Amino acid sequence: MLKAIETYLALRRPTGFAMLNAEYLLRSFAAFATERGQTQVHTQTAIDWAARGPSAAQRDARLKAVCRFVRHVRVEDARHELPPANHFGARKTRRSPHIYPAAEIDRLIEAALRLRPKGGLRSRTYATLIALLSVTGLRISEALKLTVADVTRDGLLIRETKFRKTRLVPLHDTAVAGLNGYLAHRRPCSETDPVFVDARGLPLRYIAVKETFDRLVGTAGIVPAAKRRPRLHDLRHTFAVRALQGSPTDRGRSGAHMAALATYMGHVNIYATYWYLEATADLMRDVAAAGEGFITEGRQS
Repeated sequence: MLKAIETYLALRRPTGFAMLNAEYLLRSFAAFATERGQTQVHTQTAIDWAARGPSAAQRDARLKAVCRFVRHVRVEDARHELPPANHFGARKTRRSPHIYPAAEIDRLIEAALRLRPKGGLRSRTYATLIALLSVTGLRISEALKLTVADVTRDGLLIRETKFRKTRLVPLHDTAVAGLNGYLAHRRPCSETDPVFVDARGLPLRYIAVKETFDRLVGTAGIVPAAKRRPRLHDLRHTFAVRALQGSPTDRGRSGAHMAALATYMGHVNIYATYWYLEATADLMRDVAAAGEGFITEGRQS
């Protein structure tokens, strides 16, 4: 079974999947099956192994990892049994994002500009980083990996990030001016230097950015609509929602708009982009109205 697992992993990785967690889970399952003297996947064995997960979500994820493997390996060996993927009945939910109004983003940037030491690079670094995230929807990991060479005339070159995708992110003229102004102030030494650095000139670390951003949220007086604190990643969600709110109303054009947004944000598939339609009440109303219109048109025809 281990040989089949290695083949499966080797086929999936070139398509953009890291498969790190899948490898760990499948090796664990193979060892469990071997203890029972089995060389093929058996449904009950897969369920018994997955049931060792400490939570419903983890038990569900363990079983689904085996199911994905079985769908691949059954092409050549039908003796492998395909377990019921929804045996544990877990349903993945996503946390509702905090959508920052423009005034809150302005207050975040103003709070960043007041970071100490006064007039130092740190304040401009965080103000520029927050502004860039809000107008591009970049993942924070993508922004922190940017080098000077990645800032091109055509936009930001985002190199092999999540799902090993590389893409070009165009920038508005105002964003170009702001980023170039920051780099002129920072004076990097080479094209390979990171865009965003700490006081020692080293690349900003995610944990430091998160801790600083959390403090800035409080300093800016941003109160969450729900119990959970607004997050750094919610700047990406905010960008996506605003882009969808500006989508054309014509069904054909809105579909093209959605596809363009998915590509711009580096989503592995368009389903991740469609999720944003649930993020705000006005987008949900638009979806409901479009669905009602589609049904009405269908009945009239």
